[in-house]
Amino acid sequence: MSIEKLDVLVIGAGPAGTVAASIINKAGFKVKIIEKQKFPRFVIGESLLPRCMEALTEAGFVDALKEKGFQQKSGAKFVKNGKICDYYFADQFTAGWNWTWQVPRAEFDKTLADTVEKMGVPVCYETEVTAITFNGSDSVTTVKDLSGNETKIEARFIVDGSGYGRVIPRLFNLDKPSNLAPRKALFTHTVDLKRLMDEEPNRITIIVHKPGVWVWVIPFSNGITSVGFVGNPDFFSNYEGNNEKILRELISTQPHLAERLNGVDFVFEPRILQSWSTTTDQFYGDGFVLTGNVTEFLDPIFSSGVTLATVSSQKAANLVIRKLKGEDVDWEQEYTKHLLQGVNTFRSYVMAWYEGTLDTIFFAEKQNHEVKKMICSVLAGYVWDMDNPFVKNHDMALQKLARTIELEILADEEL
Repeated sequence: MSIEKLDVLVIGAGPAGTVAASIINKAGFKVKIIEKQKFPRFVIGESLLPRCMEALTEAGFVDALKEKGFQQKSGAKFVKNGKICDYYFADQFTAGWNWTWQVPRAEFDKTLADTVEKMGVPVCYETEVTAITFNGSDSVTTVKDLSGNETKIEARFIVDGSGYGRVIPRLFNLDKPSNLAPRKALFTHTVDLKRLMDEEPNRITIIVHKPGVWVWVIPFSNGITSVGFVGNPDFFSNYEGNNEKILRELISTQPHLAERLNGVDFVFEPRILQSWSTTTDQFYGDGFVLTGNVTEFLDPIFSSGVTLATVSSQKAANLVIRKLKGEDVDWEQEYTKHLLQGVNTFRSYVMAWYEGTLDTIFFAEKQNHEVKKMICSVLAGYVWDMDNPFVKNHDMALQKLARTIELEILADEEL
């Protein structure tokens, strides 16, 4: 069996793996990516956040992405019973990027992978990691291609950006359940011929369908729009028929969508994604680090997935570079604690969304502009800005704000 020697083996050619590989490669280390699937491949998570642009810039991907002409995203619109709550990234509290993209992920991910290959990082598609043995921080990884040919790879370090594949957590039994309730999504891509009837046809819209159930509407620059309903699994059990019948019926009951998407062609048979929230006991070990969805995937609301993937890989890559140069790295403080700050901030907002706390805040008649700017920064992905009270005190700030709004409403009613 042939043996290949690397400085860093990266598992996964999605945003997490390619960002890490590019940054480490630019530092002069020998890197290779192993990817189980063939690209392009479909994956969900199509609306990015401005914070990920910083990671994409450091990785050297922004110019290649601009050439693709993806739909620019300058904010998000939330809709409930005819009420509209707008967030524009240009108004955010935190200094940083004020735009990003809405992307078909198959094309977006393929662009990242193609670009990192042009930088000199080999990407081996349709190749599966079957075993890993660690000897201190050094490792020997066994990989197998579609023909069954096995190769061993010796590496000084491994970055696991395998996403839902969760290679290292599954090989070493590190997975554990998330504390978020299981949810289900039913979604497809539509040929959006009536897009221009909408007041803002190209902006992502999040619609509150009913308590605990919401809809994403993500227009792409190619005329296709991604549409999905998300809720508790019990909600979908109230409908009968195949996935297409159920999704068309749901669309017809949603006033904001019924006319625009009535009878549109679906690009593919509607698909189901469910029980996606999972986490792990540890984010690093002697000779490896986990990035992106391998650490934890929360929920599609607020589009945190690609941001957590790219930012965690950006952070991990720079720590790996220091480690390979012989520097001491405190992985617990510099990586796990840092990453959890962002994950837990998003988690608070996800839970507040499903509990209805954010309904109270988003659709309040009276809006405090300064507070809205702080919340906007979180929605832009700047969940590591500890100068923002709605980041620093993420677990309590939303609850206190919602309670204040409720008391003000009561006072107004008494008057």
